[in-house]
Amino acid sequence: MRTRTTTAAATALTAAVALLLTGCGGSDTADKKDDDKIAGADTGAGSGSANPSASASADDIDRPEIKLPADVKNVFEGGTTGDPAKDAVLADNERMINSIDEAITVDADKHPALKFYSKDDALLAAATYVQSFYDAGTSWAGETRYYDREVTLDGKTSATMTYCGDETKSNSKDRKTKKVKQAPGSADDYVSYNARMKKNATGVWQTVKVTSERGAEKCRP
Repeated sequence: MRTRTTTAAATALTAAVALLLTGCGGSDTADKKDDDKIAGADTGAGSGSANPSASASADDIDRPEIKLPADVKNVFEGGTTGDPAKDAVLADNERMINSIDEAITVDADKHPALKFYSKDDALLAAATYVQSFYDAGTSWAGETRYYDREVTLDGKTSATMTYCGDETKSNSKDRKTKKVKQAPGSADDYVSYNARMKKNATGVWQTVKVTSERGAEKCRP
């Protein structure tokens, strides 16, 4: 399981706003110590040690590049349905998830993809979630699987996505020592998600609200 601290609502809100204004991780000063960087991840956009998190877009939208460290992998099942609209929702949901994990695992000054794929309540929740890892001095490594991904369209610009996450193969990683804390999987590693998404003027399906249930029985094998 990916572990992180839980803060009071007021503290979380303050941290989230600060993260959105200054970039993930808090400090963006030039004298940031090297040992604050994530092993296997270059803070530049062209790192050869990182894996592209989402396939190249064929819709001519100018999208920010997302790269995850070599020791971080998200697996998405059911990527296409044959319906172009639903497939676009699935693809941007994938990019949204990867943008959050990039912000957690890559210690860069800015993470433009985070605000590109999330907005409103979802962006605030994502920022709070990301900041909790920095506050705890942790990151994560391993593999997370997303499955039972279903899209319900509500007109041309609104959609709902439900999906499950399996974190049994993802583990907490100490930000300074780079050590990964191996832990056995448990029922809490299975998470159910419900995401509300809206298509913006550019054509991007942005997530505007997400609810989740950890330990969800319907997501367990």
